[in-house]
Amino acid sequence: MAERSLIFPAQEYRARIVRLQAGMAEQGLDALLLTSPADIYYTTGFLTRFWESPARPWFVVVPHAGDPVAVIPSIGADLMGRSWVRDIRTWDAPDPRDDGVSLLTDTLAQAVAPNGRIGLPMGLETHLRMPLQDFEAVRMRLAPRRFVDATACVQRVREVKSEAEIAKIRATCTIAARAFARVPEFAQAGRPLAEVFRDFQIALLSEGADWVSYVAGGAGRDGYGDVISPAGPGPLQCGDILMLDTGAVKDGYFCDFDRNFAIGPASDTARRAHAALWHATEETLAALRPGMLARDMHRLLSDGLRKHGVTPGDGRLGHGLGITLTEWPSFTPLDDTPLRAGMVLTLEPSCVTSEGQIMVHEENIVLRADGPELLSPRAPEELPEIRT
Repeated sequence: MAERSLIFPAQEYRARIVRLQAGMAEQGLDALLLTSPADIYYTTGFLTRFWESPARPWFVVVPHAGDPVAVIPSIGADLMGRSWVRDIRTWDAPDPRDDGVSLLTDTLAQAVAPNGRIGLPMGLETHLRMPLQDFEAVRMRLAPRRFVDATACVQRVREVKSEAEIAKIRATCTIAARAFARVPEFAQAGRPLAEVFRDFQIALLSEGADWVSYVAGGAGRDGYGDVISPAGPGPLQCGDILMLDTGAVKDGYFCDFDRNFAIGPASDTARRAHAALWHATEETLAALRPGMLARDMHRLLSDGLRKHGVTPGDGRLGHGLGITLTEWPSFTPLDDTPLRAGMVLTLEPSCVTSEGQIMVHEENIVLRADGPELLSPRAPEELPEIRT
């Protein structure tokens, strides 16, 4: 009889726990406390939209040896019971008197000796998903045990994807690519941008996405002001550049890439910007290898854009990708994270097209020993034009 498990076979999760425990041993940690949706999903396969409700905290405790323990509200017992995790401890939540504090304290006390160390992600791109006053209560009850930062322990494991994870991200990228191919069906001059965004989300769902956590973009003459704004009611106009960017989800794994379209004939400015973005990305793909640093990618993309006659945009020019829309590292001049084979990354160069206007280009890759492999189908070299 096959061992029960969600999303992946149980061995996938066991291998993740072994890697986490190896990192814990290097850091001298006796247990690891995980509270975020991504970390809990990563270790258990517990996938739910119920995280949208902030009313309840959820915990997974990874001991220095052996299987993890789920300490969760009773409403999640059935779903967690279908995962590979066997030790599931529950309380009736929300409980304003003791919302899992005693149960979590007892679980950690059993796993960690009085002078032990409990790892908790505390650094950039982490958060504690429980009331701070409850965390302080747990910390005081467990003293002299100490909580220490385990950011690196978790991030170094999660940033290198297994082949099973890479296949999930590739599948999500394929879904998004099919939706992008349908954009000319509904992105016509005169259509309100809000309706285009809505139709794009419908296309993503109809092509197989489980949900669409993120859609952004913009439209304007020769570019757009930013890439994070919600769509307004204004209509697309002939001469606009439309950009759509999506973080669609399938089986808990994100894609994150964009595509640009000209509404009617593209201007020379827009065509030059698109060409510079495309060629800077192409040249960076050719140069990218394991052993480089995240900041090297920022330099390669920035230098490539200048070489092709445009001014790079501000901010980071790419990032990690996986079970959250953006993961570490960030392609900035300050990020010294080594790039390793198995990382899934985005290349996201941007350039200035005019005062207050930019264009952005984004692809998703997995870094292999001999260079990058595209997960998103490569954008066309020439800026696509939607006939009006």
